[in-house]
Amino acid sequence: MNLEGLEMIAVLIVIVLFVKVLEQFGLIEAGFEDTVEDEMEMATVRHRPEALELLEAQSKFTKKELQILYRGFKNECPSGVVNEETFKEIYSQFFPQGDSTTYAHFLFNAFDTDHNGSVSFEDFVMGLSILLRGTVQEKLNWAFNLYDINKDGYITKEEMLDIMKAIYDMMGKCTYPVLKEDAPRQHVETFFQKMDKNKDGVVTIDEFIESCQKDENIMRSMQLFENVI
Repeated sequence: MNLEGLEMIAVLIVIVLFVKVLEQFGLIEAGFEDTVEDEMEMATVRHRPEALELLEAQSKFTKKELQILYRGFKNECPSGVVNEETFKEIYSQFFPQGDSTTYAHFLFNAFDTDHNGSVSFEDFVMGLSILLRGTVQEKLNWAFNLYDINKDGYITKEEMLDIMKAIYDMMGKCTYPVLKEDAPRQHVETFFQKMDKNKDGVVTIDEFIESCQKDENIMRSMQLFENVI
């Protein structure tokens, strides 16, 4: 895999891994068919009608879809929240030959929008809504937030390098040919030259979105998972 391939992973791997989490929750295979068992299990959601209606209004899911998502979420997370360690455990299952710890940490922080150390069902739904059914702009905004580690509204070269190293640690051993040790830094240099239009050493949200929108591969890949559920 060359640097351009790694560049694609850097932007799109969030969506791929999130689909893996859905498989872990059993939501993709389950589908949304009507069954008596589903109706009985969905009854556990109905004690929160106001919250459910609010999520329906805020997300791109129907009430029925939210009920089934909630059932799967509660099956895997009886406490109703996911902590960082659970995130790390889930991703370690999919990358046993690599070290996904750091990337899972960054990804968890992107989902933990209120920064309280846990991902609630509401956090889960809103992230899923964007990644699977959001507009291209919404997905790119989400990806920018992942890269913007300190949440100051800019992506620095150091932040991008941290993310790229985390991806390399997680997948580098799975690539063929094996990437060189300095591949993440080389990639960041190339990526920054494309994105930092005014050469001020940081990438703004506008620069990030503009660069991604000009990449046909990224735009095409952004549509891959819209019909997953």
